[in-house]
Amino acid sequence: MNYDVAIIGAGPAGISAAIYAARGGLKTVVFEKGLVGGQIVLTTEVENYPGFEETLSGFDIIDKMKKQADKFGVDFREEEVTELQLEGFGKSVKTAKTEYPVKAIILATGAQSQKLNVPGEEKYTGRGVSYCATCDGALYRDKVVAMIGGGDSAVEEAMFLTKFAKKVYLIHRRDQLRAVKIIQDRAFKNEKMEFVWDTIVQEIQGGDFVEKLVVYNKKTKETSELKVDGVFIYIGVIPNNELFKDKIKLDERGFVLTDETMQTNIEGVYAAGDVVHKVLRQVVTAAADGAIAAFSAEKWIEENKEKFTNKQ
Repeated sequence: MNYDVAIIGAGPAGISAAIYAARGGLKTVVFEKGLVGGQIVLTTEVENYPGFEETLSGFDIIDKMKKQADKFGVDFREEEVTELQLEGFGKSVKTAKTEYPVKAIILATGAQSQKLNVPGEEKYTGRGVSYCATCDGALYRDKVVAMIGGGDSAVEEAMFLTKFAKKVYLIHRRDQLRAVKIIQDRAFKNEKMEFVWDTIVQEIQGGDFVEKLVVYNKKTKETSELKVDGVFIYIGVIPNNELFKDKIKLDERGFVLTDETMQTNIEGVYAAGDVVHKVLRQVVTAAADGAIAAFSAEKWIEENKEKFTNKQ
């Protein structure tokens, strides 16, 4: 079956792109090997998505997006993409089942937070364990939280959390931060922050929600408990770029470089959402990326309609 545009990934960026592409008259297919929605479905409360006065779960938001895409005739396929042909006017998407000729491709494969891989982390994800202070910080007003990490993002997000939390522990496995000096200086002056040096988290414990951390000090060799209401993990973000990392231009961390139209260095190939090099990874920015990518793909297809070898 021939499609105009194929979208790889069914998170907020991918579904947004699908809505705009299908509404623009393009025959649109979305490939998702796992759960539709991506990481956002693990978020129990979303307070900052515009247009919803009530607090919604990530699942609720994705459900609404998916129904909207279905209304416009988007074809969702639960197939794992194994190979992409990106060059020229004969692009295609290959899955374990078959190969799909397409005119344009939008990469919306997302990214994943690097995990601590300790007991309790998976159990309490969305119930006290978070990987996004901007998303969930407001849920911890007047509570005690921990930030794990020592780089720029960890320290900046820890300071952001002090706007809400009454206390923020910053737990770092070394005896000094990796963040740039100006960020460190601001953090050290913040009275709500307490630094826990040379320490690693061994376990996350609680009842229905996070209640405490079991931590180990590498210098003193002592194990202790730290009572917290939530824990934010900022030890790195990994782009899901395996499909195309050797085919398109990436930054030094593996995120896709695009121009203002969300086009990559290859004509007719666009990227959107968390896999893109950007300063803010949120549902609202992912949706915006998807809209721009789809609009740009539609325009590119129209401009090159005489050149395609995969005629429909």
